[in-house]
Amino acid sequence: MTYGYIRVSSADQNEARQVDALLEAGIMNENIFFDKQSGKDFNRPGWRRLKRKIKRGDLLIVQSLDRLGRNYTEITEEWREIVKIKGADIRILNMPVLDTTNNNNGLIGRFVVDIVLQILSFVAENERKNILERQRQGINAAKLRGVVFGRPRKPLPSSFSDYAKKALL
Repeated sequence: MTYGYIRVSSADQNEARQVDALLEAGIMNENIFFDKQSGKDFNRPGWRRLKRKIKRGDLLIVQSLDRLGRNYTEITEEWREIVKIKGADIRILNMPVLDTTNNNNGLIGRFVVDIVLQILSFVAENERKNILERQRQGINAAKLRGVVFGRPRKPLPSSFSDYAKKALL
């Protein structure tokens, strides 16, 4: 069976580009699993459902490696579990060298896939760290300009102190 996996980081992001790529790769709509969640870890409902379904001889297709996740250690662990433990294959569409169906029998092919996976997983996690750092810098700069974050404060009712005193007694 061939499955597809799609992930976008937030509700306002559009997954159409990934859907189109997976449908073009021949995956049936009902075999595409989807998450709208950060790639910081693999604790995602769509990913968990996919992992329960995938078995030996299946193929998982993903549009790009960063759609799997952005955590170096977890990407390599999940890859290893699917390919080496479950016995399924993975194909990353925008990175043809990351296609275990082409390299499954050759030691050199597996070695190349492992090296490229390690490098690209590192790059994905590093990009996530850079995004968080840029976000932190932007928030700090906004605060220095007087921007206030969060909900506007509501004044306490005049009877609040009376209720608070009664609650402490």
